[in-house]
This record gives sequence, C-alpha cells and structure tokens, in this order.
Amino acid sequence: MSVLQMLQERSNNHCELCNATENLKPYTIPPSLNESMDTCVLVCSTCHDQIEGNTDMDANHWRCLNDSMWSEHVAVQIMSWRLLQRLRNEGWPKDLLDMMYLDDEALALARATGEHEDEANKIVHRDVNGVILAVGDSVVLVKDLKVKGSSMVAKQGTAVRNIRLDHENAEYIEGKVDGQQIVIITKYVKKI
Repeated sequence: MSVLQMLQERSNNHCELCNATENLKPYTIPPSLNESMDTCVLVCSTCHDQIEGNTDMDANHWRCLNDSMWSEHVAVQIMSWRLLQRLRNEGWPKDLLDMMYLDDEALALARATGEHEDEANKIVHRDVNGVILAVGDSVVLVKDLKVKGSSMVAKQGTAVRNIRLDHENAEYIEGKVDGQQIVIITKYVKKI
C-alpha cells in the first residue's frame, strides 16, 4: 500500500489540517526527505499552497488548527504547531500554543524549521545573487561541483528541484542530482 493510500485511510479522505475533502495530496514535513506515515500529512491544495508560501496565509482558514492540534498523529501535531507559530502575531494562536503539548522528540522536530524564531533570528538561505531561497524552490548550479564521497560531478546548469534547507547553516541546502540526494553550498546555485 502506498503512503498516499495509507494517509487516505488514516484521515478518512479528509485534509488532516482543515478537514477538506477535495484536491488531497501528501505533504512531507521538512526537513524529512522520505515519505512515510510518520513524516507526512494529507493536505488539501489550499493548505498546501499556504504552507509552501505560494499564497498568503489566511488566518481565518487556519482556525481549523483548534481541532487538528489534538490529532493522535504526531505529524499532524507538528504541522499544527508550526502553523500556529507562523500565525502567533494574530493573537488567538498564542492561546492554542499555550494549551498544546508535544513530547520532547516531537517538539525538537517541530522546531527544526525555525518557525518559532523571531524573524531577526531566523537563518536565511540566499543564492549566489542574494535571492532568498525557500523549501521547495528550484535552483540551477552555477559551476561544476564534485560530490564528496563519490566519483560524481554535478555539472554546471543542472537544475535541482524541490530543495530542502539546512536549518542550522545558512550556506547549505539539499537536493537531488541524478537521483542522488546531496548537500549543496548556496553560493554555487541560482534560483530559477
């Protein structure tokens, strides 16, 4: 059974965040790279677009977190916590965050992306031109790069799609080149 099928079964074909029933797809919680039941949530396109930053956050849409934060599934709890952190300046999310409980391991995973940090303290990833990079962006390599630990050379001009950010170091991103997951230094990429 695929991860999508297991998520559909787990959620009864509803978005695990807002309970919508249309345009559902799995969302892998960063910094995870592998789809599994522990690292994915089933979300609708509205939730997905706002999570990824493709559309502006609609605070009223996220009032649904009042229910999803109590999910028995840790992945849903982590996403609820992160989204409440993004919205904490609205006022009402602070109350929900005060009520919410995550065990130490789940809280460490929830904090991995820095959602709880003030904007001034967040690590910002920038490409060779100073453009800010975000999770899911596509970049192109601006020079040939030898991949440590292998004989592979990632060629200049290679597109790397759906990047992940290293939340401890602003100079590192991760992405797949020729099917191999590698770490790339940001000064060698340009956002597409």
